Amino acid sequence: MFEGFSAEILARVQFAFTVSFHIIFPAFSIGLASYLAVLNAQYLRTRDETYLTLFTYWKKIFAVAFGMGVVSGIVMSYQFGTNWSVFSDKTGPVLGPLMAYEVLSAFFLEAGFLGIMLFGRERVGEKLHMFATAMVALGTLASATWILSVNSWMQTPAGYSINDAGQFIPEDWWQIVFNPSFPYRLVHMVLAAYLTTALVVGAVGALHLLRDTLDVAARRMFSMAMWMLIVVAPLQILAGDFHGLNTLEHQPAKVMAMEGHYDSHPDGAPLILFGIPNPEEKRIDYKIEVPYLSSMILKHSWTAPLDGLDTIPDEDEPPVAIVFWSFRVMVGLGFAMLGLGAWAVWRRLRGRLYDSPILHRTSLLMGPMGFVAVLAGWVTTEVGRQPFTVYGVLRTSDSLAPVAAPAVAASLIAFIVVYFFVFGAGTFYLLRMMSKAPATKRLGLRDGPIRASGLAPVTRPTPLPDA
Repeated sequence: MFEGFSAEILARVQFAFTVSFHIIFPAFSIGLASYLAVLNAQYLRTRDETYLTLFTYWKKIFAVAFGMGVVSGIVMSYQFGTNWSVFSDKTGPVLGPLMAYEVLSAFFLEAGFLGIMLFGRERVGEKLHMFATAMVALGTLASATWILSVNSWMQTPAGYSINDAGQFIPEDWWQIVFNPSFPYRLVHMVLAAYLTTALVVGAVGALHLLRDTLDVAARRMFSMAMWMLIVVAPLQILAGDFHGLNTLEHQPAKVMAMEGHYDSHPDGAPLILFGIPNPEEKRIDYKIEVPYLSSMILKHSWTAPLDGLDTIPDEDEPPVAIVFWSFRVMVGLGFAMLGLGAWAVWRRLRGRLYDSPILHRTSLLMGPMGFVAVLAGWVTTEVGRQPFTVYGVLRTSDSLAPVAAPAVAASLIAFIVVYFFVFGAGTFYLLRMMSKAPATKRLGLRDGPIRASGLAPVTRPTPLPDA
């Protein structure tokens, strides 16, 4: 099935496959944990039962998504020791502690309070339950912080030296954690998670409004999701612009690939909207472009010069076609989210937010687009970093373990089969839960923790009748 592929290509495909499955669950759980905290706080503030209904509804969906995210993430750590053991050996002194901090601080915080959030309202009281819910939300954000610090260091390494064994040795942890691209990448990812969750919540609300426009809980969740879109989508576009400027400074080859600039433009570069990259001839065929706009966006001057890939050695160029198209998918979906939020505002101002079937069907269609945008952004970031694992310092070809291509191919096939079966079933189960109305008492999960094996509820003996 994978004959003719090298071990390096197969290992890259395997990691891309597993991380693509994994990233969609944290992107959802980060936003959903914060949404649950808002719902719980609103219920405590207003005593409006609708907020409690929505909290109970979405916490069960969160539990399933969180579990799937944990399981899908475990596999990736094993690949560091199998397919990428050389990378692990060289970067371990820097990246190992960061990933350990993520487990010890963020994941333990999430896992420690998750049970209280799910089952503890009647057992620990409302105030402690609210605290636990906030800690779960904080834990998801802290987890994203550490993981993005790891990824950002690989993109813009700082605060290190290299010893005689070729290992990266930490010299300044502040520079390592807060490396040049970290703040931009963190903000961009967290906002992406909020947009992803808003689209899912909005799609579920729209689905139930199409069934019953008077469903109070569906109205509330749809309204909250549309407010989130119109607030966060412009912020995301602004954050993306700052992130792009930072990338231009530290990873210019990636921006050249994103923009499709094979040639340098000394008198102002055009913005290529669409086209077909031609890597053999090093040009964009059938391109539609706006003159000078790329220079204006990237350097805030119509005639500012921009270098092209002709200034980069061929062996250091990223795969242009993949980066070019994934970037356009991400940006296009970002503006589509902004358009959906603006449309909802217009319908709201006219008092027709809840009785617009076209808007609701569009929201339903946009439901999974946040995940698509996250994946497109990840592809842009990671493929644009190639051919390096640590940008400019450690090449991907030098990071691979001494493994044979057939062994990697066999494990890749196993991953494909198992992942589509397990996570396909899990996704189907999540969709079934979302298809049920918010007021449904049970969505397929128990309302309390499952008892341990061998334990049974305490029952009182039936009194014997008087003799």
